[in-house]
Amino acid sequence: MTTLLQKRLTLLQQTPDLLTDSLRGIEKEGLRVDRHGRLSMTAHPIGLGSALTHPHITTDYAEALLELITDTHRDVDSLMHALDWVHRLAVDSLGQEAIWNHSMPATLPSEADIQIAWYGTSNSGMLKHVYRRGLAVRYGKAMQCIAGLHYNFSFSSDLWERLDLPGDTPQARQSAGYVGLIRNFVRHNWLLMYLFGASPAVSRDFVGEREHDLQVLDDQTLYLPWATSLRMSDFGYQNKAQSTLKPCYNDLTTFLSRLYDAVTTPWPAYEAIGTHKDGQWTQLNCNLLQIENEYYSTIRPKHTTARGERPITALAERGIQYVEVRCLDIDPFEPCGISAQTARFMDAFLLFCALESSPTFGDDGFCLESANNFQTTVLQGRKPGLLLGQSGIPVPLAQWATQVLDQVQACAGLLAKQTGDDGYLSAVQAQHAKIIDPETTPSARVLEALKGQHSSFHEFGLNMSLQHTRRLAEAGLTDAERAKGAQLRDDSLAAQKALEAETGVTFEEYVARFHEALKAPK
Repeated sequence: MTTLLQKRLTLLQQTPDLLTDSLRGIEKEGLRVDRHGRLSMTAHPIGLGSALTHPHITTDYAEALLELITDTHRDVDSLMHALDWVHRLAVDSLGQEAIWNHSMPATLPSEADIQIAWYGTSNSGMLKHVYRRGLAVRYGKAMQCIAGLHYNFSFSSDLWERLDLPGDTPQARQSAGYVGLIRNFVRHNWLLMYLFGASPAVSRDFVGEREHDLQVLDDQTLYLPWATSLRMSDFGYQNKAQSTLKPCYNDLTTFLSRLYDAVTTPWPAYEAIGTHKDGQWTQLNCNLLQIENEYYSTIRPKHTTARGERPITALAERGIQYVEVRCLDIDPFEPCGISAQTARFMDAFLLFCALESSPTFGDDGFCLESANNFQTTVLQGRKPGLLLGQSGIPVPLAQWATQVLDQVQACAGLLAKQTGDDGYLSAVQAQHAKIIDPETTPSARVLEALKGQHSSFHEFGLNMSLQHTRRLAEAGLTDAERAKGAQLRDDSLAAQKALEAETGVTFEEYVARFHEALKAPK
């Protein structure tokens, strides 16, 4: 354990309840499919309310790509109960459909037949829809059907004041603390892909005619023998234009400046497409990124935004409020896509990232070595003797992973002591077993299931998804939960109707005001 980490752990022990004020929330995506595993071609079920205004059930890219959202919670048990509840609520209105519980897609129709999410005719709803039209022409519709799980986390503001951080104000010190956390996360995110990556295989149809180095598992399935997460590799969410964007994680101002440049700088290929075709909007603008959220990264600094406010502006004016971890695959063995054990590990891992020494990444603020380690792990993470780069020195993944887990274990101990939840200790201990035996990782378990059951990826994904959907349906809803769900549904539908009744601003004017709301960070 480093001297600084030990010093900070000792310091935090002097404030016994400091970590009990941490907040965590989950956003989990999942495709709606029929009983044969084919993408649903139906509209977002009215029983789920409005995808535009419902606080817990919305859609991501496609009309059939559900996004289930929890509130923030002060402990993992209540978080997991909330995630289970929103899954049961969604399943209650799906009829004969199921939620595809895997990161890589189910059987997809042709690109033309994948329906982009629809949010109604209000200006805010159309903005979301047109943005997704832009994603379609930039990335293709199939790639946007890949699903993941986002883990949102914040520490108490008081925690950052206990640490020796740069900045003249509490806001500046908190942002500096989160930026340091992000750098350490980037250094060590390969470990999450080894431990929790669960997409080593994909349907042949998804790859299509693209060139690839995947191997054949059966006539319907392609895979890589040591892969942990094809979702996070170039076979998943990819774009050549975005590969030119190198974020700076040395300070918030520079990070925001580069992001601002990306959302204001035209990209020639997108200029060739234009914003309109045959009188219809095709994308919000022709810039490298249409909006900030188009940039795909393993972790994002976040601050809640007011209506009409841009994320860059919120972060520049009010600093970082929380982080959003975006690289977790959906766990196909868990009905809600993540276990309580994984959530507890994430808490301890993020505490480690916050407390460990976090040197800057050099003048440009981008760490190519960390990016290479990440890609090496998603493609070859379980390969025996695999080496990663640690400050220019090749080190065995297993050796480095063990060292990091020992430090995370110390952070878990502090969490357990302050929260009274010993599950933090066992959560980290369980990850040590995966280092000793790679066959116990989710990616290895998926391949073992495919081979042992002589199943294609589609058959495996469908069987698991139907099992989980059946379990959730059988659990059902209590009368109180059903009443709460009905109220949320009705309120969301009414809210969408009210937005659609607003008049006085055309959509073209609304888009112009949206772009004008973007302020250059200072």
